[in-house]
Amino acid sequence: MGAVIHRAAVNPEQLIISIHYYFRISQVILQHKRSPSHIGEYTMAKLAAFDMDGTLLMPDHRLGEQTLTALKRLRERNITLTFATGRHVLEMHHVIGQFSLDAFLITGNGTRIHSLEGEELYRQDLAPEAAEAVLHSKWDTQASMHVFNDGGWFTGQARPELLQAHVFSGFHYQLCDPKRMSAQHVTKICFCGDHDDLRRLRIQLNETLGDRAFLCFSAMDCLEVLPVGCNKGAALAVLSQHLGFTLQECMAFGDAMNDREMLGSVGRGFIMGNAMPQLKAELPHLPVIGDCRHQAVSHFLTHWLDNPDLPYSPE
Repeated sequence: MGAVIHRAAVNPEQLIISIHYYFRISQVILQHKRSPSHIGEYTMAKLAAFDMDGTLLMPDHRLGEQTLTALKRLRERNITLTFATGRHVLEMHHVIGQFSLDAFLITGNGTRIHSLEGEELYRQDLAPEAAEAVLHSKWDTQASMHVFNDGGWFTGQARPELLQAHVFSGFHYQLCDPKRMSAQHVTKICFCGDHDDLRRLRIQLNETLGDRAFLCFSAMDCLEVLPVGCNKGAALAVLSQHLGFTLQECMAFGDAMNDREMLGSVGRGFIMGNAMPQLKAELPHLPVIGDCRHQAVSHFLTHWLDNPDLPYSPE
């Protein structure tokens, strides 16, 4: 007579725990069995967003060869590139065409988003009454005023020194009297000058505009008047949703206060070593990498792509 096998009673809760434990162990084993080229996929971002001036570009406003190589390596890994900049879309189309880069564009500090094919995905302009107030009021400042719309860059006084920042593209301002410009379809208005003068101007603008516009420093010598709720972070949220990504699946790099919302909202934000002190103070929890003069973004990306599981040490 065969032995009688007694079936032990099964505790459902313990069974669930055992299955969960087995699943987790299987994941670990599978990860270790993978080849080295696959190990980093668990931490790979799906989208990388880059500020231009002070971040990707060197102090001479050019894109270095090491940076260009690192960007192309990202595309080879199917990581979506996005350039998030205060520059005009007309200028940025020239840049990505010159370097043959497939990249989405967030331009005008979040006022426009364009697809890889150049299709406009999103736009936001200054409220006409806000643009009217800025254009036609008298401001106690020595700073020069610069107006942007879809037609380009307009200013009332020649500032040839500002063209150095656009040497690689040839983008140029058009001279006209801002007070005679239409307040319709104005993308943004910038004031360029001494930082302390701009800080005093910001107080005047805040008193006049209230909540009708958003003010931020895109550089120490540049104060921008933008549409309400318009910034690189908000634009990246729109773009990531359009692409089916979450912000946690994005990484971003920047150096100025106009990068604050973008860096603070993504899964991995990185601050440049040459960043504005205000940005470092606002986001003290974010890692600081090297200086743009040393192409620090390319230095970090090369390490991240080659050694995703090892800690990074700036330059």
